[in-house]
Amino acid sequence: MGVKKKKEMQVAVLTICHQDLETLKSFADVEGKNLASLLLRCVQLTDGVSQIHYVKQIVPLLEKVDENGVCDPTIQSCLDILAGIYLSLSLKNPLKKVLASSLNSLPEFFLPEAVHRFTSRLQEELNTTDLYSYRKVIDNISSCMENFNLGRAGVNNLLKNVLHFLQKSLIEIVEENRKCAGNHIIQTQLMNDLLVGIRVSMMLVQKVQDFQGNLWKASNSPIWQNMCGLLSIFTKFLSDDDLLQTVQSTSGLAIILFIKTMFHPSEKIPHLISSVLLHSVDCTSVPEWFMSSCRSLCCGNISGSAVLFLCQGTLAMLDWQNGSMGRSGEALLLDTAHVLFTLSSQIKEPTLEMFLSRIMASWTNSAIQVLESSSPSLRDSLNGNSSIVGRLLEYVYTHWEHPLDALRHQTKIMFKNLLQMHRLTVEGAVLVPDPFFVKLTESLLRLEWHIKGKYMCLGCLVECIGIEYILAIDKTIPSQILEVMGDQSLVPYASDLLETMFKNHKSHLKSQTAESSWIDQWHETWVSPLLFILCEGNLDQKSYVIDYYLPKLLSYSPESLQYMVKILQTSIDAKTGQEQSFPSLGSCNSRGALGALMACLRIARAHGHLQSATDTWENLVSGARIKQGLIHQHCQVRIDTLGLLCESNRSTEIVSMEEMQWIQFFITYNLNSQSPGVRQQICSLLKKLFCRIQESSQVLYKLEQNKSKHEPEKELTKQHPSVSLQQYKNFMSSICNSLFEALFPGSSYSTRFSALTILGSIAEVFHVPEGRIYTVYQLNHDIDVGRFQALMECFTSTFEDVKMLAFDLLMKLSKTAVHFQDSEKLQGLFQAALALSTSTKPYDCVTASYLLNFLIWQDALPSSLSAYLTQQVACGDGDRPATVVERNTLMVIKCLMENLEEEVYQAENSLLQAAASFPMYGRVHCITGALQKLSLNSLQLVSEWRPVVEKLLLMSYRLSTVVSPVIQSSSPEGLIPMDTDSESASRLQMILNEIQPRDTNDYFNQAKILKEHDSFDMKDLNASVVNIDISTEIKGKEVKTCDVTAQMVLVCCWRSMKEVALLLGTLCQLLPMQPVPESSDGLLTVEQVKEIGDYFKQHLLQSRHRGAFELAYTGFVKLTEVLNRCPNVSLQKLPEQWLWSVLEEIKCSDPSSKLCATRRSAGIPFYIQALLASEPKKGKMDLLKITMKELISLAGPTDDLQSTVPQVHALNILRALFRDTRLGENIIPYVADGAKAAILGFTSPVWAVRNSSTLLFSALITRIFGVKRAKDELSKTNRMTGREFFSRFPELYPFLLKQLETVANAVDRCGHSPVYHSREMAARALVPFVMIDHIPNTIRTLLATLPSCTDQCFRQNHIHGTLLQVFHLLQAYSDSKHRTNSDFQHELTDITVCTKAKLWLAKRQNPCLVTRAVYIDILFLLTCCLNKSVKDNQPVLESLGFWEEVRGIISGSELITGFPCAFKAPGLPQYLESLTRLTIAAVWAAAAKSGERERDVPISFSQLLESAFPEVRSLTLEALLEKFLSAASGLGEKGLPPLLCNMGEKFLLLAMKENHPECFCKILKILHCMDPGEWLPQTEHCVHLTPKEFLIWTMDVASNERSEIQSVALRLASKVISHHMQTCVENRELIAAELKQWVQLVILSCEDHLPTESRLAVVEVLTSTAPLFLTNPHPILELQDTLALWKCVLTLLQSEEQAVRDAATETVTTAMSQENTCQSTEFAFCQVDASIALALALAVLCDLLQQWNQLAPGLPILLGWLLGDGDDLVVCVESMHQVEDDYLFEKAEVNFWAETLIFVKYLCKHLFCLLSKSGWRLPSPEMLCHLQRMVSEQCRLLSQLFRELPPAAEFVKTVEFTRLRIQEERTLACLKLLAFLEGKEGEDTLVLSVWDSSAEARRLTLPRTEQHVEENLGDWDGGMCGFFLTNLQETC
Repeated sequence: MGVKKKKEMQVAVLTICHQDLETLKSFADVEGKNLASLLLRCVQLTDGVSQIHYVKQIVPLLEKVDENGVCDPTIQSCLDILAGIYLSLSLKNPLKKVLASSLNSLPEFFLPEAVHRFTSRLQEELNTTDLYSYRKVIDNISSCMENFNLGRAGVNNLLKNVLHFLQKSLIEIVEENRKCAGNHIIQTQLMNDLLVGIRVSMMLVQKVQDFQGNLWKASNSPIWQNMCGLLSIFTKFLSDDDLLQTVQSTSGLAIILFIKTMFHPSEKIPHLISSVLLHSVDCTSVPEWFMSSCRSLCCGNISGSAVLFLCQGTLAMLDWQNGSMGRSGEALLLDTAHVLFTLSSQIKEPTLEMFLSRIMASWTNSAIQVLESSSPSLRDSLNGNSSIVGRLLEYVYTHWEHPLDALRHQTKIMFKNLLQMHRLTVEGAVLVPDPFFVKLTESLLRLEWHIKGKYMCLGCLVECIGIEYILAIDKTIPSQILEVMGDQSLVPYASDLLETMFKNHKSHLKSQTAESSWIDQWHETWVSPLLFILCEGNLDQKSYVIDYYLPKLLSYSPESLQYMVKILQTSIDAKTGQEQSFPSLGSCNSRGALGALMACLRIARAHGHLQSATDTWENLVSGARIKQGLIHQHCQVRIDTLGLLCESNRSTEIVSMEEMQWIQFFITYNLNSQSPGVRQQICSLLKKLFCRIQESSQVLYKLEQNKSKHEPEKELTKQHPSVSLQQYKNFMSSICNSLFEALFPGSSYSTRFSALTILGSIAEVFHVPEGRIYTVYQLNHDIDVGRFQALMECFTSTFEDVKMLAFDLLMKLSKTAVHFQDSEKLQGLFQAALALSTSTKPYDCVTASYLLNFLIWQDALPSSLSAYLTQQVACGDGDRPATVVERNTLMVIKCLMENLEEEVYQAENSLLQAAASFPMYGRVHCITGALQKLSLNSLQLVSEWRPVVEKLLLMSYRLSTVVSPVIQSSSPEGLIPMDTDSESASRLQMILNEIQPRDTNDYFNQAKILKEHDSFDMKDLNASVVNIDISTEIKGKEVKTCDVTAQMVLVCCWRSMKEVALLLGTLCQLLPMQPVPESSDGLLTVEQVKEIGDYFKQHLLQSRHRGAFELAYTGFVKLTEVLNRCPNVSLQKLPEQWLWSVLEEIKCSDPSSKLCATRRSAGIPFYIQALLASEPKKGKMDLLKITMKELISLAGPTDDLQSTVPQVHALNILRALFRDTRLGENIIPYVADGAKAAILGFTSPVWAVRNSSTLLFSALITRIFGVKRAKDELSKTNRMTGREFFSRFPELYPFLLKQLETVANAVDRCGHSPVYHSREMAARALVPFVMIDHIPNTIRTLLATLPSCTDQCFRQNHIHGTLLQVFHLLQAYSDSKHRTNSDFQHELTDITVCTKAKLWLAKRQNPCLVTRAVYIDILFLLTCCLNKSVKDNQPVLESLGFWEEVRGIISGSELITGFPCAFKAPGLPQYLESLTRLTIAAVWAAAAKSGERERDVPISFSQLLESAFPEVRSLTLEALLEKFLSAASGLGEKGLPPLLCNMGEKFLLLAMKENHPECFCKILKILHCMDPGEWLPQTEHCVHLTPKEFLIWTMDVASNERSEIQSVALRLASKVISHHMQTCVENRELIAAELKQWVQLVILSCEDHLPTESRLAVVEVLTSTAPLFLTNPHPILELQDTLALWKCVLTLLQSEEQAVRDAATETVTTAMSQENTCQSTEFAFCQVDASIALALALAVLCDLLQQWNQLAPGLPILLGWLLGDGDDLVVCVESMHQVEDDYLFEKAEVNFWAETLIFVKYLCKHLFCLLSKSGWRLPSPEMLCHLQRMVSEQCRLLSQLFRELPPAAEFVKTVEFTRLRIQEERTLACLKLLAFLEGKEGEDTLVLSVWDSSAEARRLTLPRTEQHVEENLGDWDGGMCGFFLTNLQETC
């Protein structure tokens, strides 16, 4: 980064008037030594900083003059001029303070004259009459009072005049403010002037000495009269709601200050103020001057805000210390508190709420001051148990989670002060046993941890009474707080509380214990829970603990690091030992002890707790652990390890060689990270490292330059600086090589994004040196033509991020396109950009924009474009940044506009032709892109730009006119004059009529019916259109046949509208405005701005396509923001006028209105949102207030059902406004009214109103409770207490109460509704109405209403509704926190007794299966609740005879007796499921009671499994599967229940006959869980299949069934295969054919088109069979099959789905952790990422080939992998000769992870390493010759395909070009290996990177001739391809 320059101080130059200048010249002496000469030289300078030095010489010069100099006219005139200079300087000019400081040191005998001169000059200032100069005078008065003796004396002399001036200025400013209503800029300025005027008035009263006496208090004194006048003005300001609240607030302060200064006697001031606050002023007892000045305060109705500001003044301006006001002051303090409490229940406006909270906090501060010397009665009134403190605590509890941060902070201050107040009232008592503190602590700890205020209050409490008492209550509090740190919203609060606690605890322990043993207790309390979270916590917990808590802990206790490292190292060693025994390493979600260790070390080093990397942390962790961390499977472990290497608290710390090697290792495997957050962290950390390298290189360079012989400082470097500098240079060069290599063909988005971002950081940090600053590395030196081309090709990425990064990097390079390309190729690039700008694929126009901008800024445009300039500009090298770029931009825009004009003309004739051949949005996008890159405020060619802008606007309107009918039609998405059936076509006729005048083509005259696969021929179109000219770009083209789809027409139209909107918004935002037509400094006239506004209004209010109006909104926002800042008043008022206009239109709208009443009012909410959101937030927000009032009025219920359109619009607009975060807290006052409108809208009979009301209600819920952060519907993070809710929205309490009463009645009615879903919803709705404690009684009451079996008349609907209510209430009760309550058991027992009385409803006596099912569900729920809650030996259900009754129900049910033939009844499936669940519960209960004796079981599982109903079988199998899974995983307490033993035969029979897919799948899962040794031998006896035949059957199932069954069957087949291999070692060849079939099945299951579940099953199979088939020292399978399985592993590692990759990584980890493979790599038993797992898998495979001695037969197969399938090239050839189909959004082959050439790179690397070892034999010559012929043919085919590509193919044929490039690299890799095998290539052929280029590299555009194509194939390796081809042909 180099040496940072200190920011220069900016000082405005002082100047004087001409008369003063002449005076100085006349008095200046010849020698230039007198004061006049000094001042003359000073004012003639043009640099303010230099003038400061002259000003400082004034007083030293005057000190040399004797007393007689006072009479010297020169000095008198100079003092006069100095006074004038001081008053002319602005308030913030440093010269003003310097001059004041100098004049303060003036010799004493000069002071009278100086004061006289200053007073006269100040008097002149006070006489000013220009209102807009008042602020300058007020500022001068203020500066005179601030540490300036002459100024203070002058103000004292003119006090009467100053007060009069302030009075006059305040009156005139307020009047001017009223006149300028609507002009926001002027009004803001005037408000600030007003505020400063009030503050200066207060300053005078506080600082002028005259006010200390009583002489001025005479009623006839001018000063007194001015004071009364100012007091009267402040009183008016206080009640003037048109003024800003800051002005009103300051007026309140001024009023109290003036009363305090003016009122006599002072003892009565508290009583007077108290009477004002309480509205109890006795008008007869107050002075006349007070009544005349403050009459509105005495007699009028004072608003709440005015009283609030008076309270603020009372607390801030009166002296509360030392009890100076006595008992009356104490009374005033209490009265103020009561007034504030009253206001807190009335004030709901956010800004006033903020004022109130500050004032209440201020009140507590004042109370503390008074309590320090107060009376006992006041102490009683303010102790912790008093009502005032109680209400203050209530306020804290209500507002401690307020959305405003500042308000929450005030509640913290209040709570802290309350604790201090109580301490003062009980001074001398012991604090901890104090009842107030005890009660407060216990109540806080009882609260749930999701309440943010709890943390704040506990922190204050700890500071007050200490932590020991809290820990005594609950020692697990640290762990509890750490547990909640998974919630980001709570993390800052939790970490702050923990910090407060552990600091307090450490201080307490140290004070209590003299020995060092206290540290162990402290570690146990605070560090151990932390380590547990770091190792075992969830992902979010760990991340937040590391970011927030760990740094605080280590900063406070650095010595704890050694303790943490010791514990974690021990844990890692223990785990590693475990891993060696057990290959299963856990999931990728586990960071473990290694991750915790890296996090701790990273934080410690970054915060300076590890002073030197080489001396400290390398001793704490080994290099092997560092490398393991850098490629760990968990991304955060990798980030923490990288952070450990990159971060340091010293920016100049030397980077060691080991660190550089590790960083290089990290970059190799981590560029392709899929997480944006991880990529961002990687790039950020590496940038920190580069900054360290640059900074430390500066130090090293200085050391190297130092000629002294002293040794370098040890802490900097251990070797010579030049060695370190060379290492730096080599490292950076190596890093850049790796990064440029990462831009290979087919690299993923993630890789390119990371590489380009890091390269950009390198270019930024190691910038081109300026002056003599040393730079260790320059990226420009490593840029060659190949790398430049690689950056250019990044423009073809379908991701704009990549294009932008590549463009920015190219702009940072000093080498330009001209260095690498000739003019012909640049011309080709420009033509390619023009072609892309009119592509039918939307992403192509983005590429075109970047290409054009690149050519513009690189000054690489074709010379032919200069014809577009009418004003030729000669540009030198120095003009490039400005004029050249401007000239190029202008030429390109003119060229694009010319093409666009032609295309718009054609589109006017045929929109279909435009959509199919030249959609116009691309041109507009390129124009916008060019304008955005240009600085439009400093244009040189203004005369050229003006007509361009004008034409551009007209062109935009014209284009919009062409496409808008489609966007504004009633169904834009379906608009196309053709369809496949007559009915659909007739529906489109109305739409076609809407747009017919816009298109002369007969396709829009009537709907046309297309046959399937019909197409739209351009020839037919041209024949049917009269006089349609074809644009210059279409002429000469081969006419092609293309489908014109509805999507193409729609995209053409809405994207055109989008681009026009963005262009217009950009023009408004960037172009300078022309305030008057004659002005020469602007490009956009007022009329043009108004036209743009009208355009946006029309399209936002009438467009119906969301894409169109959303982006029009984006452009319109830019316009409104500009208008609100515009000094032109007519423009500034436009948003207000537009707002009133649209509101009137909405109020008058009806179904015939042009405004869209569907689609959530389309663009109307966006339009109003833009107008309101751009309103200045510092103002009164009048537009928002008036608009909200109108909208809420319209949104209310209406009696006229025919005109609900305004109501719908209002509801939709309100929804948009409540969702707009820019309106912030300003929208909160309208939430209650909005909620009322939404809830009342639910009752409307009109669906549109109900729908809009629902959407509005949803937006309000989010606005009130916050964005939902959890899946749980009742998430704790989105809760609010009733106290807080109704405190914020009090008017909702009576409203909601009334509505809920209505709803309660509706719930009761709906509970017996004949509609099933109504009864269900009513039952769910009943639950919130019943308090938890009342649920048991309610359930018993409901059960009592059920009929008895003897009743003759009852209705099943009533029974069903009642039972549903019972069920949902019981469910809510069982889920509640009361489950731990001792009464819970008793209540459930009573409910169980009640249910027994109505058991007939669950039996056959009840003919209704639906009600029977619900009653059985209730019984089942009771069994679940009571079984879990039982702790004694006597089960409650058994003692009640409950199970006996249940067994009776089951015995008499249809499960035992069966159903009649063809029985069908409503509710049968539901009844069967309910009954089966209860039966299974009864079976388990009976089995547990009878000791597994089956005779006591009412029905066996076998009987349930034989049921004819799949519902019964499925639930039974689900229950059994759960038990089998539990037993298989070892989680079951007793293993598999004996009841389920020996059921293998049963499951085999079921598997053969089951035809229900879900049941069949579960049966296979159960068989998979069971040991094959138990059931496989029974297959022949049971299902008449031998084990071999069963295996074949299983594989057939896996081949033919759907995905889930296929996956389970594959797992089962694999388990059976493994069993055969392990048990039948001698007869393995008997199932050789089945093994091959199994291998093929595994291969087929890996294909990408299959569901994720299938591929995960394959991974599981490969992992479980890896020791048997993949790594077996004695291979079981044939080599081809073994390698095929390894290819599956490699394929799965390259899957685009992370779950599959992570699972495949486990396969590799298992494979490389076997006894014969653990030495193959250095990462055995380690959790690694998929990126390195691919390389490790190939390393293990190559090692295994050597172990198996199968290198010769295996090599051709691996070479085949390297070359890849040739089918892709054949497809390329065929596709190039076919007609191209344009699919609108069909992007290139997007890969987010898999990178073919990375696989090629790793494979090539390991094959070279393997072949380099001695002992291998050459494969057969025939095989080698076959491979050579295949590669030779591949090369010829590549040559042919490259020849057929057009110029600039990488841009215009990106997909084909990339595919060929990838195949080219694969072919080159094969050529290298074949040449090495044949011995024709030397040792230098062993290149690890396939695409390492020599100096030769690919050119920008591909040559067209065959000769050049052949050369091109060799470009990537110095011509080696041609050499290899020649030799291969000779060999073959």
